[in-house]
Amino acid sequence: MRFVLPFLGLSLALAPSAMSAQQASTQDPIPQIVTSGTGEVQITPDRARIDVAVETRGATAAIAASENARVSTQVIARLKTLGLTDAQLGTWGYTVHPEYDYSRSDSRPRVIGYAARNTVRAEVRRIEQVGAVIDAAVAAGANNIGSLDFYSSNLDQARQQALAQAVLKARADAQIMADAAGGRLGTLLELSSTFSAPPPMPYMRTMEIAANQAAPTPINPGERTVTATVNARWRFIAP
Repeated sequence: MRFVLPFLGLSLALAPSAMSAQQASTQDPIPQIVTSGTGEVQITPDRARIDVAVETRGATAAIAASENARVSTQVIARLKTLGLTDAQLGTWGYTVHPEYDYSRSDSRPRVIGYAARNTVRAEVRRIEQVGAVIDAAVAAGANNIGSLDFYSSNLDQARQQALAQAVLKARADAQIMADAAGGRLGTLLELSSTFSAPPPMPYMRTMEIAANQAAPTPINPGERTVTATVNARWRFIAP
């Protein structure tokens, strides 16, 4: 009796391909060198944002708002004498709300007046003007500086410089590793980066101190650090 095996030829035909795939999967990976580098650039802020607020109170909302409008107009006009334009002065917030007396526990809180608050954000493009802007606003009737943030208009240029430093450091380390291993540094396989921008530098000051101070308000923005980090993979050419 004779038996026929119809799938034997197909099985033999696939054997070389299967062996090639198995050999490919067991090949050694490409030798690589992985490095990272960090670059830092110091920058001095050359711009500032100042939130100048006027707070007023009155027996009615209309009285509080009217007085606030009068003083706020004075403050804005005074700041314009320093060269600030309408584009540099914008309303950042405006509120009118009742004020309550909570001292009597046996009854509901009662309205004792109204408070109005108008906040103007000033974009100062000459850092040496910051102290003068604060003093002028206070002299014109502003009674609250919400915040003062320093920042740099050259942030992108500093980021590029820090990035270039980081890449050079990563390559230098890779070259040292390749030389020490007795081989050569090959082509770049992968390069990625991360960037850390300095947040605006807050500066808080109470107007009670500034208003009673005869000398100009001293302001020093200091320096900020811009940091860039890169991660790189290089081909290593063995001896």
